[in-house]
Amino acid sequence: VVTALSLIMASASVPLEHETQIFLDLFHQDGLVICARGLGIDRLLLRFLRLYCEPSGLVLVLNTSPAEEEFFIDQLRTYNVAHLPQRITNEIPSNSRYEVYMQGGIIFATSRILVVDFLTGRIPSDLITGILVYKAHRIIESCQEAFILRLYRQKNKQGFIKAFSDSAVSFSTGFCHVERVMRNLFVRKLYLWPRFHAAVHSFLEQHKPEVVELHVNMTPAMRAIQTSILDILNACLKELKHCNPALEVEDLSLENAIGKSFDKTIRHYLDPLWHQLGAKTKSLVQDLKILRTLLQYLTQYDCVTFLSLLESLRASEKAFGQNSGWLFLDSSTSMFLNARARVYRLLDNKENKKRKASEKTDVEEEKGQRRELILESNPKWEALREVLKEIETENANSKDLSGPGRTLICAGDDRTCAQLKEYITVGAEAFLMRLYHKTFGKNKEASEAFPKNRKAAEYQSRDAGELWPKRVKKKSSKPMKSKRKRELTLTQMVGKCEQGTMGEQESHEEVSSSQESGGEARPEDFPLDLPSESCYGILKEPLAVIHPLSGCSDPYALTRVLHEVDPWYVILYDAELTFVRQLEIYKASRPGKPLRVYFLIYGGSTEEQRYLTTLRKEKEAFEKLIREKASMVIPEEREGRDETNLDLVRDATSAAISTNTRKAGGQDQKNVQHSIVVDMREFRSELPSLIHHRGIDIDPVTLEVGDYILTPSICVERKSISDLIGSLNNGRLYGQCVSMCRYYKRPVLLIEFDPSKSFSLTPRTSLHQEISSNDITSKLVLLTIHFPRLRLLWCPSPYATAELFEELKQNQPQPDPLAAAAITADSESLPESDKYNPGPQDFLLKMPGVNAKNCQAIMNHVKSLAELIILSQEKLAELLGNVNSAKQLYEFIHLPYTEAVSQGKTKR
Repeated sequence: VVTALSLIMASASVPLEHETQIFLDLFHQDGLVICARGLGIDRLLLRFLRLYCEPSGLVLVLNTSPAEEEFFIDQLRTYNVAHLPQRITNEIPSNSRYEVYMQGGIIFATSRILVVDFLTGRIPSDLITGILVYKAHRIIESCQEAFILRLYRQKNKQGFIKAFSDSAVSFSTGFCHVERVMRNLFVRKLYLWPRFHAAVHSFLEQHKPEVVELHVNMTPAMRAIQTSILDILNACLKELKHCNPALEVEDLSLENAIGKSFDKTIRHYLDPLWHQLGAKTKSLVQDLKILRTLLQYLTQYDCVTFLSLLESLRASEKAFGQNSGWLFLDSSTSMFLNARARVYRLLDNKENKKRKASEKTDVEEEKGQRRELILESNPKWEALREVLKEIETENANSKDLSGPGRTLICAGDDRTCAQLKEYITVGAEAFLMRLYHKTFGKNKEASEAFPKNRKAAEYQSRDAGELWPKRVKKKSSKPMKSKRKRELTLTQMVGKCEQGTMGEQESHEEVSSSQESGGEARPEDFPLDLPSESCYGILKEPLAVIHPLSGCSDPYALTRVLHEVDPWYVILYDAELTFVRQLEIYKASRPGKPLRVYFLIYGGSTEEQRYLTTLRKEKEAFEKLIREKASMVIPEEREGRDETNLDLVRDATSAAISTNTRKAGGQDQKNVQHSIVVDMREFRSELPSLIHHRGIDIDPVTLEVGDYILTPSICVERKSISDLIGSLNNGRLYGQCVSMCRYYKRPVLLIEFDPSKSFSLTPRTSLHQEISSNDITSKLVLLTIHFPRLRLLWCPSPYATAELFEELKQNQPQPDPLAAAAITADSESLPESDKYNPGPQDFLLKMPGVNAKNCQAIMNHVKSLAELIILSQEKLAELLGNVNSAKQLYEFIHLPYTEAVSQGKTKR
């Protein structure tokens, strides 16, 4: 039985003209498709999934998350696809995976599983029809997906590779980024589909929705605060560039500083030299983050929440003590004054007395000043109120025709949605009053503050801010009673559901929290049968819901809600480029059905600038890609369908290296195929891919001791910096070193650094003179003292590690995978040296006359050091097999200390 949602989604997925053209181009010739964000790259992939959902072929899908896989499978189910895709996870045992592959169809599998199955031959490479790569902008040379594609192309020359991406901006960084990605994908064709593409533009213009842009004016106080924050941001950026002249780059501009991706940009420049930066630079980076948060809070939330954040910044001793100085700027003072003016104003003694006389209030004075609450409402709230009234009017008039239309309100995050829900429910004044007392209630002055207009406050809190007046009037001739009833329904749920009341109270507490993201709990006024947990219901009939644009665990939650609610009216409380484009596609796929989009945005604000900058950056990225495509030189063998593609050649030896005639007259040395035994868990890292690329075979085995077995005697335990610190703190590394030293002659601890981060374990400023139990370097020193045979390797990147491994394996025997897998922490097959205690053994080796050759003979005949001391010199000569060595040892044992001092045989 096909559900209503299935029918809606099926009708909504009608192929559009430009989508059909993209599909046919990519179907006829493999390549990389880059679409504008929001133009439906998921719809395009879905069409290919429908095409290949047949048991006659085997198609792998790379780079999808579990939530995306679930979405695609649900979509295919709505089309009544008989052979749905299968998901291969670690829950399916390795010996059963071959049977799953042989069933054919679409396979979603994790990269680690696919790499291991390709290396072990568990997957029938020659039977694979092709591979679909999602989010192709993430495919770099050392990633697992690139490794899978390389293994696939080495064994299968006929299958297809089709790649999809909707992030043109990702290809705009670096030198020839798109060409390098295409090289890793083994594709020759590049298909570019920006929003300004002629086919896309003309088609969407024919089916564009009705758009109502509402440029909301910010209040004078909000505008003044925004100006102050921007001034401080600009000052911090200038100071940052002054402290670090190398950062004089275009990316660190004020326009980019207000964008969402600025944190990534600044990390990109500073991470490699983070350990060399001074305290001031690090403080400035933290300040930039705080100022960007303030900018977001200004336009996103209410005046009380913004002031609460500001006050917490000033009150925090840590922030004040380590501050780079922006709190002392004039702009900062102006920002604090305006933020307080939005919430309250201070009255002097005269005004206090007048107000007491007029209102006959008996309130205790404190410091000669009292607070009069202003509680400035968010301008967008009023705009939203007007839009909802307009929709209500239109719905009332359209009942005779086709019935009332549903409404979907989209806001930035869950907290904004919760605030809007409460505003619509109880009204601005009541909501802000409750939030103020919740946030500043512990402050005596705040608790004694009073609203500017008491009567208005009482009226609004009593009447609950009704936003649907016409609907109420139709229900009852007494609006006040109806409003009171509405209040009970929406906020208290008295007599209906006790659990609903609890949910409402939790929601109120979440909304009021000024430091937490808040707003997770939502008031369930009526059951919402929608495919998302983040929906906030406002009105049941006609349905009106609020949904966040981001922050959901399911990336397709908003898409599902959009198709199930099937709204006539969409209110974009916050601007988000991807969803705007999604609405265009949604309207074009439902020709003849009405859709009106209300676009609320603060005119002249950083919110508007952020949206316009996102648009401009994507446009510039596509223009750059178009220029690159025009001048791109693609070799004929790029797809790797023959043996001429050098990227598929597994040999790191340079052709320019001449033969060394010093080694046996330059005669040909016997070539041995090198191999390394790799632990299964290591396939999450980049290293196995780079080792394989250097021409070394990889044997995936589940190892209990070590991560990489290079030779029968060399065992390597690889640690990233975070893993190293954690292992040293919890003692796990000690146990691993004990096992490695017990079973292998050359145990190695490899410390591998992230190539994009600083090549430093600890900053220079934190080096200690003395050994400390809390210091990482001190713990490493103790580790090497305790395990003298343990060697440390420091590698700045996985590339350096792969090269080092190759050098360590030169002229060494190859490891045995079965022997490596058989070694466990509880193995009884101990080497000869491990039958004895390592402490006395080390002590014995330090004695004169004892060396590694005769040490074993002594230990085999003597049970302890005490027994060794009582042996005669002749017996020692018999054991050591050397008279001189026996004499040295005997004299060392029996020489009195005073005599040794007089002979000068002691070390000071």
